Amino acid sequence: MNQKTHFNRVVVTGYGAVTPLGDTAQACWQAIMDKQLGYRLVDKTEKNIQCHFLGLIDNEPSLKGVPAAIRRRLPRHSRLALGAAREAMEMAFSGSSPTEYYDPLMCGVIMGTGWAGLDESYMSVSEFEKTGVTSPFNCFYAMPNATTAACSQFWNLRGYQNTTIAACATGTIAIGDAFEVIRSGRAAMMLAGAGESLRTDCAVWNIDILGALTHEAADPTRASCPFSADRSGFVLSEGAAVLCLEERESAIARGATILGEITGYANFSDAFDFTSPAEDCLARVKTIQMALQQADIEPEALDYINAHGTSTALNDLNETESLKKALGSAAYKIPISSTKSYSGHLIAAAGSFESIICLQAIQNGVMPATANLSNPDPECDLDYIPNEHRTGNIEQTLNLSFGFGGANAALILEKSK
Repeated sequence: MNQKTHFNRVVVTGYGAVTPLGDTAQACWQAIMDKQLGYRLVDKTEKNIQCHFLGLIDNEPSLKGVPAAIRRRLPRHSRLALGAAREAMEMAFSGSSPTEYYDPLMCGVIMGTGWAGLDESYMSVSEFEKTGVTSPFNCFYAMPNATTAACSQFWNLRGYQNTTIAACATGTIAIGDAFEVIRSGRAAMMLAGAGESLRTDCAVWNIDILGALTHEAADPTRASCPFSADRSGFVLSEGAAVLCLEERESAIARGATILGEITGYANFSDAFDFTSPAEDCLARVKTIQMALQQADIEPEALDYINAHGTSTALNDLNETESLKKALGSAAYKIPISSTKSYSGHLIAAAGSFESIICLQAIQNGVMPATANLSNPDPECDLDYIPNEHRTGNIEQTLNLSFGFGGANAALILEKSK
């Protein structure tokens, strides 16, 4: 006799973030509430780089207490991510180890990055060409799964592990895949998120030459302005964001504070182009609809959507069209915003950071505005919450991420019931 498949419920018990807005998740939220912009004017024209705004982190998180055998092998994106992971684990376990509550083989890690240690690789080439040697740890700097390995070793997480690489959709896919791992019973606790750091001139030039970065040369309010007629590209930022997920009943049994629940996840591919979204919107629409279907909610139930909202001409129009096709008439009634207008684009970490924003919006009853939206594009005609934050009861949210290569991902994050 066929038995109905049982799926575990998955909750969030901790999160952490390090971005140009702040060195903790709470500091980042407060900066958004204060309408601060995390990026600044940086002139690299002498390096043949035309973009003039970058989101940079001045001070890395402290890794005091992390063994040198781990710490010395980490590229910058991994150091940022490990810092964010420590904040998430402290929030979830208050100084205890997860293995005090769970079998280490039921605790896992999915951490992602888009371009891994590209900066370190570029820097090592010139050093090697001059001297014939470079850092003996350079192999690990370029290893995409360095963050996953570091988190696994530091907390003795010996269960399911993977490393997600999906450009700008990486963080959302990492969380979604971790959700599925717990939902299926393969793990009881997972760390999931992503980190990115592209600061060297060549790394910035690589993206700038594609025409993806903002053309604005002076005014920060026109540098990252999603859904605005003035938009000209995104602001490249570095940062990391990590969530701690747990099986709901186990988390409750150990007395954890439940910050929210993940109820839906989907990802589909455009199979169209390396940088441009598919004109038919098919994969994006299916991604949204399948996430809603898994969460067992109708579009009208959504209280807030955190859009991918890159401030590029093509994406903002395509995302608007995708939302209309996926949600029908409800698309015009649901408040939507892009917090990339404050943070810039964290690339791999964008989706994990914006998942945290959704949870903070639920907690605080505030929908962050889309900053710099004083001159909306008439074709981007949904409720993109221009300029002023909006209060209200927020119980069910949708987070969207779309990446180079045609990656599309969506998460439904809800107030825990």
